[in-house]
Amino acid sequence: MEIKYRPAEESDINTICSLVGRAIDSMEENQIFQWDKVYPSREVFTEDISKGEMFVGTLDGDIAVLYTINRECDGAYDKCRWKYTDCEYRIIHRLCVDPKYQKRGIAKNTLKHIEAELKSSGVEAIRLYVFSNNPSALALYLNSGYKKAGTADWRMGRFFLMEKRL
Repeated sequence: MEIKYRPAEESDINTICSLVGRAIDSMEENQIFQWDKVYPSREVFTEDISKGEMFVGTLDGDIAVLYTINRECDGAYDKCRWKYTDCEYRIIHRLCVDPKYQKRGIAKNTLKHIEAELKSSGVEAIRLYVFSNNPSALALYLNSGYKKAGTADWRMGRFFLMEKRL
């Protein structure tokens, strides 16, 4: 399986929104209520794309995974006990695998890709947030070496703030 990564384009927006809609339905079927019709929205994705911060991974021409990388964060990040405070970092947002491609290691491969890309560009640490009631996402990040650094209570519930040194 070879995933090809590229920056998301404006022409991808309908596919991205459809993919995320399927992911929300799948999560809700599994009693995971971290996203809904309010967040993440088409406007959020459009802004990510316009800033050049959203990326997609394709398999056989289909978008199978998407994610956003930047330094933007909610105020909850300021209250966190980050371990790597004196180094260059980026934050992963909205990593999402299309449900039809889940259970194939795509999220793990994408995370490795993100880490390698960031490390090669001089980034020394990654931060992210993960919904406390999403066991698959928690396992992915914990098994990939991310450590909990704090919590944030947002509209949909409790999220763990995590980080990893590259």
